[in-house]
Amino acid sequence: MIQQAFVMKLKPGALDEYVKRHDEIWPELTAEIKKCGISKIASFEDDPYVFLYSEVEDEGAWDRLWDSEIHIKWGGWFEPLMEFNKEGKVDAKFVRQVFRFEPSG
Repeated sequence: MIQQAFVMKLKPGALDEYVKRHDEIWPELTAEIKKCGISKIASFEDDPYVFLYSEVEDEGAWDRLWDSEIHIKWGGWFEPLMEFNKEGKVDAKFVRQVFRFEPSG
């Protein structure tokens, strides 16, 4: 299992709606997440930033999800809430892990 994390930037005042929409995640999206090899997702906020942690089967899991028809539809639903970069994509970037501790025994 590979651990990955990234950070995204929300538009001002969008956090409550962002959380509400995730509380109502579509069943067809959850099926696609599993199909793409993503076994765990957790989000944390520091408004206007959302930090997303995930565990994936392989490096291509997120690309498969982002390119899926259902995620493109989901992304369109979230477009009013998110900041975008010059390329027209969500202002997001993967972040590098710098510390990890797992106690033994």
